[in-house]
Amino acid sequence: MAKQKRKVTEVTARKKKKLKAAAEDVPGAPAAPPGAGEAPAQGAAVLGTLSPEERRVLERKLKKERKKEERKRLREAGVATAQSSLARRSGAQLALDYLCGWAQKQDNWRFQKTRQTWLLLHMYDCDEVPDEHFPALLAYLEGLRGRARELTVQKAEALMRELDEGGPGADPRLLEKTQRIRQVLQLLS
Repeated sequence: MAKQKRKVTEVTARKKKKLKAAAEDVPGAPAAPPGAGEAPAQGAAVLGTLSPEERRVLERKLKKERKKEERKRLREAGVATAQSSLARRSGAQLALDYLCGWAQKQDNWRFQKTRQTWLLLHMYDCDEVPDEHFPALLAYLEGLRGRARELTVQKAEALMRELDEGGPGADPRLLEKTQRIRQVLQLLS
C-alpha cells in the first residue's frame, strides 16, 4: 500500500514539474496581443509533449493570465469593464418580475424556488415589496402548498406574538407590517 502511495505521489510530482516547465517555456503567451492566437514555437513544442489533461490545465492558466493582463490594461486606460457597465438586476427586481409574471398568467412563467423564497422572506417589508404588488403576493400565497405554507404560517404567528409582546407602537412602518402579517394569517389559516 505504501509502495503504491509513493508511486502516485511520484507521478503527480512529475506532472507538476512538467506543467511548471511548460508554463516557464511559454512566457510570451500571456503577453501576446489578443489577435495573435499562436504561442511561440518553443511553447508549442512543449504543449505537444503534454497529456491532454495537462494541456487543458496549462491553457486555462494561460487564458486566465491573459484576461488578467487585459483587465489591467483596460484599468490603466481608464475604460470600465464590460461586466461593470452592465446593470445587473437585483434579487428584489427579479422576484417582483417573477410575481408579476405569475399574476399576468404569462406562458413563459415557471416556478422558481429562489424567487419564492425571496418573496416569503421579504413580504412584510414595504420597501422590498411595495403596496402595489402586495395583493398579487397574497393571491400567490393562496396557492402555496406543503411545507412552505406551514412555515409561512408559523413565521407569521411568531412575528405577531413578537409584535404583541412589544406593546403598542406609534411607528407607522410597524403598523403596516402588522397589517400585512394579519392579512397573511387570515389568508393561510
